[in-house]
Amino acid sequence: MSLAARVFLSSSRECSEYVTGSPGREVVLHGYLGPRSDLSKKLSFVTLFDTAYKKRVQIVATPYFPREGDQDVHEKLKSIKANTPVALRGFFGPKPGNRQSPSSKSTWTLDDFELKLCDITSLNDLPSDFIVTPDSEFSPEQRHLQIRTNQHISGALGLRGDIAYLCREIFHSKLGFLEVETPLLFKSTSEGAREFIVPTRRKGLAYALPQSPQQFKQILMASGIREYFQFARCFRDEDLRADRQPEFTQLDIEKSFAEADDVIAVVEELIRTVWKRFLDVELPKPFPRMTYTQAMSRYGSDKPDLRIPIQPFSRIDHLLPADLVGKITSLMKPIVEVMIIPGEGPTETIRGFIRGFLDSPDNKQFLDNPAGGPGIFIYDSGKPLQGLSAFGFEAVEELERMFGLQDGCIVILQARENAPLSGGSTALGDMRNAIYKALTTLSPPGWKDFSPVWITDFPLFSPSNSSEPGQGGNAGLASTHHPFTSPKTARDVDLLLTDPSQVIGDHYDLVINGEEIGGGSRRIHHAEMQEFVMRDILKMDNERVAEFSHLLEALRSGCPPHAGIALGFDRLVAMIHASRTEKKTTLRDVIAFPKSGKGDDLMVKSPGPMTEDDLQTYHLKLRE
Repeated sequence: MSLAARVFLSSSRECSEYVTGSPGREVVLHGYLGPRSDLSKKLSFVTLFDTAYKKRVQIVATPYFPREGDQDVHEKLKSIKANTPVALRGFFGPKPGNRQSPSSKSTWTLDDFELKLCDITSLNDLPSDFIVTPDSEFSPEQRHLQIRTNQHISGALGLRGDIAYLCREIFHSKLGFLEVETPLLFKSTSEGAREFIVPTRRKGLAYALPQSPQQFKQILMASGIREYFQFARCFRDEDLRADRQPEFTQLDIEKSFAEADDVIAVVEELIRTVWKRFLDVELPKPFPRMTYTQAMSRYGSDKPDLRIPIQPFSRIDHLLPADLVGKITSLMKPIVEVMIIPGEGPTETIRGFIRGFLDSPDNKQFLDNPAGGPGIFIYDSGKPLQGLSAFGFEAVEELERMFGLQDGCIVILQARENAPLSGGSTALGDMRNAIYKALTTLSPPGWKDFSPVWITDFPLFSPSNSSEPGQGGNAGLASTHHPFTSPKTARDVDLLLTDPSQVIGDHYDLVINGEEIGGGSRRIHHAEMQEFVMRDILKMDNERVAEFSHLLEALRSGCPPHAGIALGFDRLVAMIHASRTEKKTTLRDVIAFPKSGKGDDLMVKSPGPMTEDDLQTYHLKLRE
């Protein structure tokens, strides 16, 4: 076939690029052959799809002999199986019902046109055991077929490319940021997460894949780069969950001569533009903010889903009789918080729901809480003290005033230690999320309901766990996020010397609908303070401090103040795609070749075993 008129059914090519002009033009189309419909022995219709089944054109086939002795094109079509990649040549024009000329209509789509078939060529053989129907499901080992036939996955990959293009356009054209690629072969440093090590043929030497470009982008700020971004590949050898992958992409941003508000403003503009373009959703301006302490005390989570119609928690241990507190916890002088859940229906039905909820194996954790299981009561005006007699008259009266209790309301008490909040959630916060998912009487949010919030003012340091890799030391403290975050105020700088556990960091997380979309901070830009944090607060030994000598030298060279953030690009795309399709979307749906829950690529069978030759080449020995 002549290549002069070749046309691809690409999702990025507008129909108008090749349908305008005189009707009946001859073109060559490439794509996958769809199911054929035979109207008679001399007339067939078939569709031609692109790989994502997003574009299609109708093909009309009748007996036709291009040259004397050639095979009938109609018969050639019948001999080719559906889903075969083909090249078609024919006359392309409007369907008979469309009498307008292509140039006179501004909203033409491929559905308005058909191709009268003149020639067809199979571009590859299709195995006899290859069967594709609208209900076909392919395993992760056949990822290429999942992408080819699953509109949800192929659509997610197309959306991912479109969002990346828009983000680049915003950073380049509107914000003036410079895109810089940082190395993937780095070295092992005590940054926080467990790393993937890449051995070399030089005995005793290895690279490490970067957990993030954090150190390189700070060095860029010391290099005079004013505003930087990149779509960065990151690698973390962590325990995997549904919302994690061992390799992932983050949209990395850093800005010099900047404070937290400067970075927050950039991100809000980016997120509002993306949501408006792809979802036609107007997000608030500005996004609300909440401190870490407020989020944890009100919602029991540093990633609160503000769409959940459950009132914020309240501390009420001062209202409760001592014998009631003693029944729900063995802690001395605990904090006791209450969660009120609106209930609808007969109280016995609600009691049955609560019993079923607590009996579920998934919710056993709430009963096994070392601080004590939850105390659960149902407000019932038909019972003495409305079913809350254990609270006492004054406490019941105060709860009614505070929460406007009505029949069926679920009153849940939960105790916790009277100590500063730490970690990502409390037992009551976890129960809030779990009970909301289980309680069908609470209205679910719509697919286009979004509640962004900035969580700020995290503790700079948290109690350390010796099982955590990375920062280590003997201080009993570890950086809450990473050791490069700056104290927030001058008072916090002073506290570094007297009580590091009370220092607040200038850190900010963007949370949308209970998911952390990004996290950032203002960085330490003085080498002396950075080394003090590593050596005197985190108690890193000399060898570990030396791992960061390159960063300390860059800061020592007169590095300007700077701040930045990393947005989880995979998670962002998944959230937008779920809203567009009104269908649950996982990280694996938006990544072309994702890893399994064990970190395996089931299609290519990686990671693979090392041979004896590999071990010898890289000076390695397997331990029993």
